Amino acid sequence: MTINTKREKKPSKQKPASPLPMRDGVSSSRVWLPKCGSLKQPGEFYGHWDTVLDFLLERFPFIPEDILRERLALGGMVDQHGTPYAADTPYPEASFLFYYREIPDEPRIPFQETILFKNDHLIVVDKPHFIPVTPIGRFVKESLLSRLKHRFQIEAISPIHRLDRETAGVMLFSCDADFRGAYQNLFQNREVRKTYEAIAPNIEREYPFIYRSNIVPSEPFFLQKEAPGEPNAETLVDKVEVKGDLARYRLKPVTGRQHQLRIHMTALGCPILNDPFYPELLANKGEDYSAPLQLLAKTLEFTDPITGEPQFFESQLRLEL
Repeated sequence: MTINTKREKKPSKQKPASPLPMRDGVSSSRVWLPKCGSLKQPGEFYGHWDTVLDFLLERFPFIPEDILRERLALGGMVDQHGTPYAADTPYPEASFLFYYREIPDEPRIPFQETILFKNDHLIVVDKPHFIPVTPIGRFVKESLLSRLKHRFQIEAISPIHRLDRETAGVMLFSCDADFRGAYQNLFQNREVRKTYEAIAPNIEREYPFIYRSNIVPSEPFFLQKEAPGEPNAETLVDKVEVKGDLARYRLKPVTGRQHQLRIHMTALGCPILNDPFYPELLANKGEDYSAPLQLLAKTLEFTDPITGEPQFFESQLRLEL
């Protein structure tokens, strides 16, 4: 077989619409089927596959072959026209495959989100602890995004900003793709005023104060850490209540780095109560919901880019000190 040494041309940015409808709040996923023998990155090449099943076995090594065969036999994997692939379908290079992510025995998360506000452009949600914002790992239907799509039957719903699975509080979603960018720009331009609350060990010093540091990726891949260098993360820290050895802190992030508040509080010597990541990565507790991270996205305030009206949203949840 002749190996193509030219870098594979990427698919058009204008990706084809999925032929599969939303199902139980879950939109279909897609995977690109590259040309056999094309260049992945310098020194690495895609292989050669005779059939769709051959490709899927390599692309999804964690899914047993009998499961993939069953999904193909049931017509659950299709091309961009909605035509089902079979296990023995000749590999159709340079095309798309559409499918639903399916998690057998997906755990039920026993907490319910609260809708704080909804109009034609925006949904504001009070997110409980433990619910991931988007499908991840063993949670697909139980993600907040899938729940909202199922609840309102609007496939265009999309998160406007991030909130960790462990964190509770106010979360914004767009429900109109035409206006999504306007709301996202608010966060990119730092035009959203965010206030968090956290319960952590009490430390004595002058309050309020600003803490700055340089946050960079760490290992494992989902962690972050502080490193020497120009600060890229800034948080205003205040203490509002003390009870015994613990305190309630009000945190106002100026920047929005991943895990910023959790890292800054750890660096200050008062890691947030029940943090499974910082200062030490703890073993996964599975479906143990007894000790939620004591971090709450309490308020969001901004000027609505569509209506020009001031908006203020506050979580109805409370961290007990």
